[in-house]
Amino acid sequence: MRYRIGTEPDPGGLPLDQGMFTFAALLSLAIGAGFVLAGLRSRHYWMSLWGSGLVLSSAAYLLFTLLGP
Repeated sequence: MRYRIGTEPDPGGLPLDQGMFTFAALLSLAIGAGFVLAGLRSRHYWMSLWGSGLVLSSAAYLLFTLLGP
């Protein structure tokens, strides 16, 4: 796509802020806990392993954000 000289393209959407990333981390924490429970209950251990990795990474991000600078 070509633009005229001297014009700026419109921004692509809402600007990202820390609240959106925190919400995504909390949502992935809840989804990961659900994966762990569903994986253990249905004996699909790969799902439990995947969910525990998601929980650990989300919790690590939230702790880093909470305790960081």
